[in-house]
Amino acid sequence: MTGPVSAPLDPAGLNPALEEHLSEARTLPVEAYLSPDVLTWERKHLFEAAWVCVGRSDQIAQPGDQKAIRVGTQGILLTRDQDGQAHAFHNTCRHRGHELLAEGACANRRAVSCPYHAWVYGLDGELRSATRFMDSQNFDTKAWPLLPLGITEWFGWLFVNASGDAPDFQQWVGNLTEVAAPWLNGTLVTGATHTYTRETNWKLVLENYLECYHCPSIHPELCRVSPPETARGYAHTGMWIGGPMELRDEAQTMSLDGRSGGERIPGLTDEQARRVTYFSLAPNLLITLQPDYVMTHRLTPLSPGRTVVECSWLFPEHVAARPDFDPSFASDFWDITNEQDLAACESVYRGMQSEGFRPGPFDEREDAVRAFQAQVAEAYLTGRWGKAKVNTMGTGDLADAGAST
Repeated sequence: MTGPVSAPLDPAGLNPALEEHLSEARTLPVEAYLSPDVLTWERKHLFEAAWVCVGRSDQIAQPGDQKAIRVGTQGILLTRDQDGQAHAFHNTCRHRGHELLAEGACANRRAVSCPYHAWVYGLDGELRSATRFMDSQNFDTKAWPLLPLGITEWFGWLFVNASGDAPDFQQWVGNLTEVAAPWLNGTLVTGATHTYTRETNWKLVLENYLECYHCPSIHPELCRVSPPETARGYAHTGMWIGGPMELRDEAQTMSLDGRSGGERIPGLTDEQARRVTYFSLAPNLLITLQPDYVMTHRLTPLSPGRTVVECSWLFPEHVAARPDFDPSFASDFWDITNEQDLAACESVYRGMQSEGFRPGPFDEREDAVRAFQAQVAEAYLTGRWGKAKVNTMGTGDLADAGAST
């Protein structure tokens, strides 16, 4: 990847999103949401150059597992070798460039085989054989491995850096590892997954997630179990924004009746079990920590106005293994909430297409949205992600995340 390149936006239009004082700040210009050129730039500079969550590790759980995915504009092949190590490669044969596996396809094989001319690679990317090249003079198989990409596993999620020049992953997540560890240290398994494809921009989904100013207007079910006015933010390092909201006294968790159909995540304190914590990890993973389950949203932009949102609910392994376990107490609640949120995001996107749209102001309860938009505006100017400089997420005092857990 070449050096930083600014986004195809008028820099002057980004200044209002970078205003230091909340009362003077304004939202991003409309082109940031509607322009195909901006999304093309984002795919290169905000996705390929980031540590992008590509799903749970269990999609390549066994040695020999292979899966073809896409990050930004790049086709990527994931593999798990015989030693259990995960790998990521450009999904292109070193001979003539044929895809090694069709995008979205999965396989379990002892090796990676190109279907075009039958070149064979090890699961670690080394070229093992090249049909009719092996006897060629001066042909060295060691000179033609698959081209590797950065990959790491974090609490059961896979992250890939397609450009090869993102900061170290631990620097990327910062103190989120410490903050989230009480909920994520154990073995969690996926109990349910719902995928939504909606007519809206990916940033609008993320921004909606970062504030509960809208909750009294569109989320009666949520407000019955968690009061929106309790939202606050955590001090953070790394590329994340977030903080907790409290549960109401009579609620055990976020469900339609406030009751849990599972068990408290082992190791949580009584204080931790009385809150629901919301995190956005740039660029595409939203993590919600509940007393008894973890919910994630993984965002993939298809076009400026079309986004795939994959929502999953994770439970302690021993709970999910019960014969009578039913994850719907969690998934039904959030399916209703997701539909409410995504309908609002679609309406905002339609409204942005009006000639009457102008960038608007921020309420103090939208400070995390302001932080994200300033982070994106700075990235548009510099060509790369930087840490969000502001994060109070609501009206509460800024809490120290490490001390709070």
